Amino acid sequence: MLIVDDHPVVRDGLRGVLERDPDFTVTGEAGDGAEAVELYERQPADVVLMDLRMPRMGGVEAIKRLLRGDPEARILVLTTYDTDSDVMGALAAGATGYLLKDTPREELTRAVRSASSGQSVLSPAVTGRVLGQVRKPTQGPLSDRELQVLRLIADGATNRQAAAALFISQATVKTHLLHVYEKLGVKDRAAAVSEAHKRHLFE
Repeated sequence: MLIVDDHPVVRDGLRGVLERDPDFTVTGEAGDGAEAVELYERQPADVVLMDLRMPRMGGVEAIKRLLRGDPEARILVLTTYDTDSDVMGALAAGATGYLLKDTPREELTRAVRSASSGQSVLSPAVTGRVLGQVRKPTQGPLSDRELQVLRLIADGATNRQAAAALFISQATVKTHLLHVYEKLGVKDRAAAVSEAHKRHLFE
């Protein structure tokens, strides 16, 4: 096993926890992603325990480089950071799992064992974030036509009036509105208009 963390005290603690289990052997330690890549190339490990935010090279870039050299590498992220960008960035890069540093000792050893057999491992908090991202409405800028429809609605136009003003059918107006709701993450006309004002879309 290769432990990658820029704090020596953390590395020492992890080594102590993991080597209490006779099945685990820590074969190396790295203080940043670049050093981890160099060590792994010289001596591949069954599991790489990877921190995310480190000097020289962070965890996400290190994950990409490790997998580029060895597509079968099993990399388990262990970090204090659980923002959407950190979680999704690491998983998109190819991490086998994602744990937080407050994970109990028993769960950590169980996760390492699972990762070594190729199973994905996520802490409960991270699972919630991943599901939240999957369920999040499609984001993106409104098209010119969607903005025209929304502006008319904001001015008090009905679907029929908006359709007449834009020379399109009422069904098309409804379709545009559904896309607007999805992109803005709202459920009705009033909320869409309110959100558009918050985002200064009419300016």
